[in-house]
Amino acid sequence: MSRPADTSVGLGLRRALLGALQSAAPEDFDFLECAPENWIGVGGRLGDSLDALTARHPLVCHGLSLSLGGFAPLDETFLVRVRRFLDRHRVALYSEHLSYCSDDGHLYDLLPIPFTEEAVHHVAARIRQTQDIVGRRIAVENVSYYATFPVDRDQQALDEATFINAVLAEADCDLLLDVNNVYVNAINHRYDPHAFLAAMPAQRVAYFHVAGHFDEADDLKVDTHGAAVKDAVWDLLGEAYRRFGPRPTLLERDFNIPPYAELLDELATVRRVMHEHASTEAWHARA
Repeated sequence: MSRPADTSVGLGLRRALLGALQSAAPEDFDFLECAPENWIGVGGRLGDSLDALTARHPLVCHGLSLSLGGFAPLDETFLVRVRRFLDRHRVALYSEHLSYCSDDGHLYDLLPIPFTEEAVHHVAARIRQTQDIVGRRIAVENVSYYATFPVDRDQQALDEATFINAVLAEADCDLLLDVNNVYVNAINHRYDPHAFLAAMPAQRVAYFHVAGHFDEADDLKVDTHGAAVKDAVWDLLGEAYRRFGPRPTLLERDFNIPPYAELLDELATVRRVMHEHASTEAWHARA
């Protein structure tokens, strides 16, 4: 198993794109990403298509339902199935959201975790348990959020960057840095996205996500993965490359999927931004 090269660009494996991905030229993209929940146990024509694609392209997995911030016990049976899926498809990099998404059942949304020391210890323990079961170091993603939890008087509220750093250190895991989420949160919660990037630990950044969002208002952005990447997010991605060097970069598009040629145009922009902004030293060290 090996991770995608740091200079690689990838697309999400969506069933609506299967035909285009199967007939794609080798140079169109370098790796694919899928949610294991959507593919575990899938057989027949779709399973054969997945096997054919992962035989030709590296695959990374980005989970949807682990609920690392939740209180219900982790679903160990599910995680064993995830490990088998990762092993079968030679997946070195498995990531999940730094959020929670279930209580008595799935809530079908990614909800924020309180930024407290207590939450750091709780989430870090669940990440360590996950890593033990799947047999891999995982990455957690900074998520978009639209409200924050009130903090009890006996607890001290942390800022988002401090919270993420504390979780990464205590869990000894990696970071999936979603650049669009940084931009969306910075606008919605009135903080400096450049300072946020500067606070992230370079040695733990495993790969990047970049995506589009919806402009509800000048001061309200909604993370949708349903539109083209905005200029401000491309600019922030360039800054991320300058700070961290090239990293594998995944273009997310979950709905309103455009013609395949338009996705290739956006991948070409990812490559251009990477070449223009990653330092020469970092590029040669990681190429």
